[in-house]
Amino acid sequence: MTDAIIDAWIQHPTPAFLADPMFASLRRWLGLDAASLPREIPPAFTLGALDAAGVERALCSAWWGPGGPLLSNDEVAALCRAHPTRLVGIASVDLLHPMDGVRELRRAVRELGLRGLRILPWLWRLPPNDRHYYPLYAECVELGVPFCLQVGHTGPLMPSEPGRPIPYLDEVALDFPELTIVGGHIGHPWTLEMIALATKYDNVYIDTSAHKPRRYPPELVAFLRGHGRRKVLFGSNFPMLTPAQCLAELDALGLDDEARRLFLADNARRVFRLE
Repeated sequence: MTDAIIDAWIQHPTPAFLADPMFASLRRWLGLDAASLPREIPPAFTLGALDAAGVERALCSAWWGPGGPLLSNDEVAALCRAHPTRLVGIASVDLLHPMDGVRELRRAVRELGLRGLRILPWLWRLPPNDRHYYPLYAECVELGVPFCLQVGHTGPLMPSEPGRPIPYLDEVALDFPELTIVGGHIGHPWTLEMIALATKYDNVYIDTSAHKPRRYPPELVAFLRGHGRRKVLFGSNFPMLTPAQCLAELDALGLDDEARRLFLADNARRVFRLE
């Protein structure tokens, strides 16, 4: 039987997004030259990567930084409308102007149909317990959508400290027990802290984006196999990694049938309320 697969974190990139100077380290790892990027990246580029891995649906993220949108909510929504059975949009907003951010989040969810909010703490150099986030957390609760973020060190050339789970994300989960939180990129080198939070709080989850299974710490593999099987979501972080690259190493995790089903699709389906 073919596995149902939902990828919890991808981007459909633009050339300007990929060429941003902050991604110089990622381009180096991937062997990309900013000067040789194409002038346009069609949806078929991303959909083809999903097809190659047998991915049923993917959560496609907008990006917003201090300079404004890098991948706008409207761009993501248009792509999802064009491919509604394959892509589900995740919003991003202006963190430094919280009320503008709240209004944009409402618009993104209620009018554009996006299903969550993603903020990257390193991009703003602000940990998630900073006061600027709190109105957005309250609005996520009211809208019934998850809050997604990056946890762990940063690949881009930015400080890593805002991605440390404890104490920053721990305080958020305490202050907002109704908020569903998905920490992406596994939290390395603080993965044990992320596992501790996912164990401690009912509504805290981990997604494995940006890591191939061979790079999962042993503690995360044990968590996946055991009591954390309902708390971890598969993700790739395409285009940094393709889903196929990640899934090629899936069998080495030694998951039983239930843990495999939950990891690949059912946890994401439940957390993001996908039909």
